[in-house]
Amino acid sequence: MVLRGVAGPFPLMPARRRAYVAVLLLVVVAATLTVLTTRARASVGRCERFAAESAARAEQVSGSGERVVVIGDSYSVGLGLENPESSWPSRLAGTIQVAGFSGSGFSAGDSPCGDVSFADRARAAVRGGADLVVVEGGLNDFDQSSSAVELGFGRLMASLAGHRVVVVGPASAPSRLDAVPRVDDLLATLADRYGVPYVRTAGLDLSYLPDGLHLTPAAHRIFGDYVAARVAALHSTDVLTAPPGPSGRPGSPRSS
Repeated sequence: MVLRGVAGPFPLMPARRRAYVAVLLLVVVAATLTVLTTRARASVGRCERFAAESAARAEQVSGSGERVVVIGDSYSVGLGLENPESSWPSRLAGTIQVAGFSGSGFSAGDSPCGDVSFADRARAAVRGGADLVVVEGGLNDFDQSSSAVELGFGRLMASLAGHRVVVVGPASAPSRLDAVPRVDDLLATLADRYGVPYVRTAGLDLSYLPDGLHLTPAAHRIFGDYVAARVAALHSTDVLTAPPGPSGRPGSPRSS
């Protein structure tokens, strides 16, 4: 509102200076909108790329034997690898199908790409049947609240009810190292609550790409071989026969 006797919103400024300030404000607003629009377009472009990479990796079924479905993030997709089909799930025994999406995790708020959390994608991932479901992730939950992770984990277990499930926790990626212990311990606790085995990978000696987040080809082999060995050990002890669901039973977490 302009008060009576006041020429405009900058009454103490000369007319020429007021005009200059008004133009400057318009330039700042325009620049801000340009930046926001550019970021939005970049986000859409990245999501489209992630979706295409996810679909391509899902088509690269490998191995033979029992059907193993891997629900995961960029580690499972093989982001940054020259040959994504060589990502760590390829080291598992069985007929392996990967249902991965870069940037996704247990929490619904991990990704700006829509409903791509593990829980959102789980039912579609096992639609063709699964003798075993391996869920790998946690690094993208680094900035999410514990309650958000817990909610997403519960939704995931509900979607996978009746399936044998193994949860694989986050590696100690340098770029998110400070957050790994909290997420790792939380996932181990939640896995125990729902009666599913938990495999810790934070102690593995792995090499990373320059971003300090994604694994090198050699690290994918180490990561995959370790998870494969832990899954084989769980098979041998028949731990994988229990379906997911809140156990309500006392005992130590089923972690490896």
